[in-house]
Amino acid sequence: MSDSGSADAAALPRLVYELTLLARHFPASLLRRPGFQLDRSAFLILTRLECDDPLSLRELSEAFQLDISTINRQVAAMLKQGLVDRVPDPEGGIARKIRASTKGLEALASDRRQSHDGIGAVVADWPGTDIDQLGKLIARFNQSVEHLEDNPWPRPPEVR
Repeated sequence: MSDSGSADAAALPRLVYELTLLARHFPASLLRRPGFQLDRSAFLILTRLECDDPLSLRELSEAFQLDISTINRQVAAMLKQGLVDRVPDPEGGIARKIRASTKGLEALASDRRQSHDGIGAVVADWPGTDIDQLGKLIARFNQSVEHLEDNPWPRPPEVR
């Protein structure tokens, strides 16, 4: 906390409440819209795979801090849909790796465009500086969480 500990303490209840509402609104409401191709887990896994080399199930499990059986079920469903591929470890390891397929990346790009449109509608009357500031503050918050969990998340260059 900063030097203004009481001000920070007074702001925390609002922050917690607003984050609860944000979790209610996004991404669930955006991912239930007609035309979206991916469920939430596929959207998130593809977002990670898009930014990284192919990952093993264990590496995905660690990245998402989920039990490996959960990741295995999610990836199995994605394999059936053709959203990801199993590939040999590029470094010669025994474990097969998972990488986003062309179909998966196309679906991710399509859903992301729809997300951009939906969020764009929400902030349509906001000044660009407010939108930029919100993005920077959310990025800072996410990076603080990642630091505390010792679990950094890669970001593509266009959002850095």
